Amino acid sequence: MKKLLTLSLVALACLSAQAQETKITLGMSGWTGFAPLTLAKEAGIFKKNGLDVTIKKIPQKDRHLAIASGDVQCAATTVETWIVWNANGVATTQIFQLDKSYGADGMVVKPNIAKISDLKGKTVAASAPGTAPWFTLAWMLKKNGLSPKDVKIVNLEPQAAANAMIAGTDGIDAAMTYEPYLGAVRAKPEAGKIIATTLDYPMIMDTVGCTPKFLADNPKAAKALADSYFEALEMIGKEPQKSFEIMGADVKQPADKFEASQKYLRWQDRAANQKFFAGEHAAFSKEAAELLLEAGVIKALPDMSKLADTRFLK
Repeated sequence: MKKLLTLSLVALACLSAQAQETKITLGMSGWTGFAPLTLAKEAGIFKKNGLDVTIKKIPQKDRHLAIASGDVQCAATTVETWIVWNANGVATTQIFQLDKSYGADGMVVKPNIAKISDLKGKTVAASAPGTAPWFTLAWMLKKNGLSPKDVKIVNLEPQAAANAMIAGTDGIDAAMTYEPYLGAVRAKPEAGKIIATTLDYPMIMDTVGCTPKFLADNPKAAKALADSYFEALEMIGKEPQKSFEIMGADVKQPADKFEASQKYLRWQDRAANQKFFAGEHAAFSKEAAELLLEAGVIKALPDMSKLADTRFLK
């Protein structure tokens, strides 16, 4: 009888722990930089920290729609994208930084293109306005005296854009893509050359953010989300092979290929986050917002003071 009572108490304790888990649906894509979030889920880190996280793969161009509809509460995307979402009425606040691209995002061109300024009047494959590949294109063009209006943009997602270059598709002179798809182009130099990456133009940085309502209602869960990410980075440091296998599986890469891909970015730990949000985030957001305004992607600036909440980095 005593044994049965003990087992019942254990079962009740387990049910109670499960009941306390905060449900979060997080929208993201299969990008190498986001992979520690997958690791946190698959390795049980989220669960250990009291979170029941569902990861939904949603193209960047549609992620804000999922937030607006209530399907997802949090998302991973590039820093400038939050400006676009907020400017278009989708209120969201960044709570921690995931990564900085160090060559993981880039522009691939046909062999006859010698420099970025040669793209005037040419056709470039890139995702829709308001996405990271489109913004990377706009940024690189601006730094070379051009604007998106000087090229013809064909909307293709990063994987399709890379595949178009590898296939030598007629009528496409350049493409914007990122790892792991950029790696496929690196492996086939005859398909085209990588003319510029974020090593040349350091401007792609990813963050996780949530709706203000979710943060107000679930501050402990928001803190647990950030803490889980930092724990996932610690796991990568301690168990790299196991971590690369789990993260690689999510983007259909063996561990060694994933390890090669992740060398083109830097995941940001807690100390790096604190430094980033102390000044760099606001300065970059200001420059990015000016470019987005100039390009007509946004009509007016959102409240720039509400783009980030640093409470959860302590």
